[in-house]
Amino acid sequence: MSLPAAPFGRVLTAMVTPFNDDGSVDLDGVAKVADHLVNNGNDGIVVSGTTGEAPTTSVSEDGEILRAVIDAVGDRATVIAGVGTNHTEHSVELNEQAAKAGADGVLLVSPYYNKPTQAGIAAHFEAVADASDLPIMLYDIPGRTGVTIAPETFARVASNAKFVAVKDAVGDLFRGVSIMAETGLSFYSGDDVQNLGWLTHGAAGLVSVVSHVAGNQYAEMVAAVDAGDLERALGVYTDLLPVVDAIMNHAPGVMTAKAALELMGVTSNRVVRLPLVEADDELVGLVHEALASAHLLPTAESN
Repeated sequence: MSLPAAPFGRVLTAMVTPFNDDGSVDLDGVAKVADHLVNNGNDGIVVSGTTGEAPTTSVSEDGEILRAVIDAVGDRATVIAGVGTNHTEHSVELNEQAAKAGADGVLLVSPYYNKPTQAGIAAHFEAVADASDLPIMLYDIPGRTGVTIAPETFARVASNAKFVAVKDAVGDLFRGVSIMAETGLSFYSGDDVQNLGWLTHGAAGLVSVVSHVAGNQYAEMVAAVDAGDLERALGVYTDLLPVVDAIMNHAPGVMTAKAALELMGVTSNRVVRLPLVEADDELVGLVHEALASAHLLPTAESN
């Protein structure tokens, strides 16, 4: 099988935001993580999403983070700015800022906590879209937002050419295939557990947390699916099962991804902002064991 066109790339990481020990944004660390990602299989980066701890960063910090990533890798990868909030004016401001900074597109999650009607969700999306000419990847994750974007809402906004893709963390493959067929929107897996399933059901690529440490492996899996070699793709997916479990199933992915990056020597700490707390020794040990089993640690660590 051949994969469909990918408007934002094939393997994208929902990137963590490195902080200094005092909790301030570490812009040198931001650039270093972005460079690590692009040097290891990723052809796209999403900044200031939930994994980037966007609920705790200011508009000015979001702009600084975005510009640091663009300066570091913008000529080698697509850079997508997370602009989704539950306040439409705030999201409009972030979209305008992303356009001025030179982002390649924006990620727009449905409004969380407010639990708006479908008409409200669509109106929110359309208001944010009006703020710039940047292409938009919608993000459907009812486990965090409390609402699911309805097929008719996708159909409504898909008539606007700015809406080009969906990051799906609903987990209903049949539903996703139906929406793809009806709207022409490109789908991206938004859940590492379902990455292979989405690719075999017509997704264009992945927006991953595990790709912080396994970007090369995911690029290999994507290439295998594109070449019709599903046996090889399944082999890659299976080899990564312990890593996916350690990073995605025991704590918020930002905590475990930061622990993994510290273990790999990419970052110097695993500091997060409250209300998250950094991974404790037990969780770090779990991540270490998984990375070692998949041979993802630096050689000196593995010996």
